[in-house]
Amino acid sequence: MLPMKSGSPPRAFTAIIPREDFTINEIMEQAETANVTGHRPLRPGVRVHVCLHCVANKPPNPGRYRMLLETRSGRRRLFRPGDPCHPGRAAGEHMPKRHEIPIGHGELLDWYVAEYVPRTGADTLDPILALRGLGKGLWANEAADDYVQRQRSGWQ
Repeated sequence: MLPMKSGSPPRAFTAIIPREDFTINEIMEQAETANVTGHRPLRPGVRVHVCLHCVANKPPNPGRYRMLLETRSGRRRLFRPGDPCHPGRAAGEHMPKRHEIPIGHGELLDWYVAEYVPRTGADTLDPILALRGLGKGLWANEAADDYVQRQRSGWQ
C-alpha cells in the first residue's frame, strides 16, 4: 500500500460516507477503521490535520491546505471551491494528487470532481454573496451622478 500524506486521509475519510458534515472524532474513527495510511495506530499528525492544517476557514498553521471546512465548532465537511476560506489559504491545495493516495482509492477523487464539487445549494451559498446584483435594474436607465443629484435636490 502506498503511504498517504497526513493531509490526504481526512479528505478521503470524509468522502467515504455521504453526509454533510462530521465530528472530528467521527473522522478519526473512520480513519482508524479504514487504515488508509497503513499505520496503526494513526500518526498524531492526522488529528492535527483534521483539526487545523487542512481546514480552509482557519488561519494557515503552517500548511495552507483547503481540504476541509469547519461547519461549526468541532465539525468538518469536504471543501468545495468557492467555499469561504481564510485569505492566507486562498491559493492552497484543495485536492490531493492522484499519486498521493493509495491504489484503490482513486475513485474518491473521481467522485469528488464529478459529483461533490458541482453540487450547489442554499446551504453552501453565502447569503450575503447571494444578494449580489439584486436591484441592479432599479438604476439601469439612470447614471449614478444623476441619481445622487436627484436625491440631494431640496437639501439645504
